[in-house]
Amino acid sequence: MARNLIADQALQRRIVDVDDSDRYVTRPHASGELRTALAGRSFTAAHRRGKTIWLDTSGTGDAAALIGPELGLHLGMSGRIVITNPDGTVAEGGDPYRYAAGARAARWNRFTITFADGGSLVLLDPRRLGRVRLNPDIGALGPDATQVTPAEFRSLITKGTVAVKARLLDQSKIAGVGNLLADEILWQARVSPLAPVDSLSAAQVNRLYRALKSVVESAIASGGAHTGDMIASRHPGGTCPRDGAPMVHGTVGGRSTWWCSREQALRPRRRSRAAPRPAARPA
Repeated sequence: MARNLIADQALQRRIVDVDDSDRYVTRPHASGELRTALAGRSFTAAHRRGKTIWLDTSGTGDAAALIGPELGLHLGMSGRIVITNPDGTVAEGGDPYRYAAGARAARWNRFTITFADGGSLVLLDPRRLGRVRLNPDIGALGPDATQVTPAEFRSLITKGTVAVKARLLDQSKIAGVGNLLADEILWQARVSPLAPVDSLSAAQVNRLYRALKSVVESAIASGGAHTGDMIASRHPGGTCPRDGAPMVHGTVGGRSTWWCSREQALRPRRRSRAAPRPAARPA
């Protein structure tokens, strides 16, 4: 994991330079703003909630014991943290690297921190979907998917009428579920991504919670969301790995979505029957 890599290899190394010239990745900061804020400091701790990593920094100079700004890192869908150590060894963490070694061009280095010992920390992001910013609003994130309790999950997942996949992707509700993980969770729970959250039965909510825990733990252990059981079937002509039914494609919550046409078919809402009227009393 990227957070663990930073905690192991990037703390207590004094920052001497920052390349923050990619204004898209560092928005809304102006070029040079991050360099000014970080130069002379060191990272003192690394934290993570969902997909957001934030790093505590020290003060500078004689005030090194004081607390500096937090640096927020979001790897997006393709970002990796690459750390070069003083002896020249390189370690990486984050999204699985799927590109040829020769294509690992400097143009994919979106944000670079240079340490006084000659090493560096780089955000490498071919698709340019990552973000770097000072003092990220961690309070806007929901509980981490690895730590949410059954009661919290039940409360956060079922309120409203939004499609359940859109709710799973809402980082303000539960932090850490991306597009591939959401498809895998719904497939494992046998729940349609289109189902309104207020239509979910208690049994479906329980299955979703168990699937959330299982899928996230497996992704962490196996190296990423792409290792899920149904991910290889997310393509035209794909079939469900469980029952062989055709996979269906659509857009839910603005994201490309795949699900089993049989086991995850959207069931119509059950209408509650009106209570029978009492018989009229004779006059």
